[in-house]
Amino acid sequence: MSARRPLVAANWKMNGSIAANEQWLAEFRAGAKNLGSDAVVSAPYPYLAQLWVGLKGTPAEVGAQDLSEHRAGAYTGDVTGEMLVDVGCRWVIVGHSERRALHGESNERVAAKAARALDAGLRPIVCIGETLAEREAGRTHEVVRTQLAVVLAAVGAAALERGAIAYEPVWAIGTGRTATPAQAQEVHGAIRAQLAAADPGAARAVRVLYGGSVKPANAAELFAQLDIDGGLIGGASLIARDFLAICAAVPRPKG
Repeated sequence: MSARRPLVAANWKMNGSIAANEQWLAEFRAGAKNLGSDAVVSAPYPYLAQLWVGLKGTPAEVGAQDLSEHRAGAYTGDVTGEMLVDVGCRWVIVGHSERRALHGESNERVAAKAARALDAGLRPIVCIGETLAEREAGRTHEVVRTQLAVVLAAVGAAALERGAIAYEPVWAIGTGRTATPAQAQEVHGAIRAQLAAADPGAARAVRVLYGGSVKPANAAELFAQLDIDGGLIGGASLIARDFLAICAAVPRPKG
């Protein structure tokens, strides 16, 4: 089985403009010839077609930040996986902590979205992680295990080889705080053990990313951990040179 190639995914969240995106893309194209990792750039829906054009000729692919769990129909404001594919998307984030907290997305809905993404030919980045209250209560492993178990029951471990899992401690997103490399590795190792219990082959192949205030200054130490295969990058991905620096911090393939 081939080694796990590192993956670094940008999540622009609700940021961007036509002009700002063009500047970002120009800077990214200038420095993206030898990334050393797979890369995904996930932007708001209105800018996906712009990314599709702007990233051509680079190693990066286009990602969306969400999709509907429905195939089609009377769901005003929602976007289907097929629509995302139609405008050049290859990846989609599902279950981000902000979707769970602000939009009430349950574990079951996240799992349904992951299944829908796979069915549409997209590669899901499935987000799981605990809040500060859950960590302080000693429930980190319980919460992460439950969130992942629902997804595994819906799609199976082998299907996630086409996508990735992102561990994002909610208390470290946009706060400037980050899990220590040892803390992050502990949870990543538990995630891979859970995958191994379901499918040992998939456990060796599925990429598990860290998403919690990754920056150029801490990326190399985080990515050096045995079970961390890259990152889901929020604020730092809005600056092209910082995103490129994070992509350059990844070690050789693992597994």
